[in-house]
Amino acid sequence: MALQIDDLAAAIRNAKRELREQLPNYREVFAEVEAALTRDADQIATLRERGEPVIPEIAFKDIVGSRVSAAQIALVKARGACVIRNVFERSLVEQWDNEIADYVERNDLDARLQNRAEDPYFGQLASSKPQIYGVYWSKPQVLARQSNELTQARVFLNRLWRTESEGRVHFDPNHVPVYADRLRRRPPGSESLGLSAHCDGGSVERWIELNFRKVYRHVFSGNWRDYDPFDAAWRTQVEEIASPAVCSMFRTFQGWTALTQQGPGDGTLQLVPIANSMAYILLRALQDDVADDDLCGAMPGRALSIKADYHAPLFRALSSIPLMQPGDTVFWHSDVIHAVEDAHRGKGYSNVMYIASLPGCAKNDAYLKRQLPAFLDGKSPPDFPADHFEVDFIGRATADDLTASGCAQMGFDL
Repeated sequence: MALQIDDLAAAIRNAKRELREQLPNYREVFAEVEAALTRDADQIATLRERGEPVIPEIAFKDIVGSRVSAAQIALVKARGACVIRNVFERSLVEQWDNEIADYVERNDLDARLQNRAEDPYFGQLASSKPQIYGVYWSKPQVLARQSNELTQARVFLNRLWRTESEGRVHFDPNHVPVYADRLRRRPPGSESLGLSAHCDGGSVERWIELNFRKVYRHVFSGNWRDYDPFDAAWRTQVEEIASPAVCSMFRTFQGWTALTQQGPGDGTLQLVPIANSMAYILLRALQDDVADDDLCGAMPGRALSIKADYHAPLFRALSSIPLMQPGDTVFWHSDVIHAVEDAHRGKGYSNVMYIASLPGCAKNDAYLKRQLPAFLDGKSPPDFPADHFEVDFIGRATADDLTASGCAQMGFDL
């Protein structure tokens, strides 16, 4: 179900009034949060400047062998992100990358992109032109999503969450439904094709919509130290404002799979690896230097922009992910701040498939019922601009390419 707001300014004023009344010492609580997160950001910046890793790395073989240590899991949950190495064999992924290039070229996608539907989701960001292709149903994408390897990795990630709390079970971590997403194919030398810092999964809704408030109940009550970013309570019941490219499924982690080698300087992903940074963002908007009808610039139907004017301490922690090889994956918590480097100064293409981690729940099942017809017809999925490039593409995946697991993940049994 989509959230509708008729008078945004009035809704923001009312929400801020209610939240301040609920937390009369909002200034003092925010000062505590700011001090704590500034320390965290400074610590991450110090590690990064020493050349030490700030994004946890896990070997996929250790997930398969149940050898991931408690310390590794604790670090992933603190940082809200991880790189999983060698999920796929390099030779397979290089074959996929070549097949995608052939698929795009054979079907003359570049010519069709001249007439694509406007995607306003990133329009508010200072940098807002990622080299992203509206392609969802190439065979490599479909095969990767249903693969045993990525299924195992995503089940592992889903299980990092508290799936039962507040007297209810929130989701099934062992089921990983498909959220069909796009491709990035970024040529070397591309400039100003990045994304400035932002969060997905809700903008103004986080303050206004009642179930979002329940997700962040400990923050808004002043008990921010009790806030657990991995407690799934209420997250499967939130309502987003509908917009092209606003995700209406619940993702435990956003993620992508590297199709080519890429690292810092190659126009790659950047993260603020602090899982509870949302506590800072939420309380920052309640402070007295922000107008009563403003949420630090948050706009409905857009990515939640993170701005140096309001969120300066967090930018100290903004770090590029490490060098990725074909077949490596990176995942980040759905509330984690992320960005994309503006310039790609590397020598080769920087290509990825966006494949997130999702669990089984009623919210996600509802989306699958809307997404499945799009797959069968080769259309763009419901959450994305209605380009429908692939309807007549030669070589796109069909139901015949799905395994039994792939059929279940696509929602054929719903």
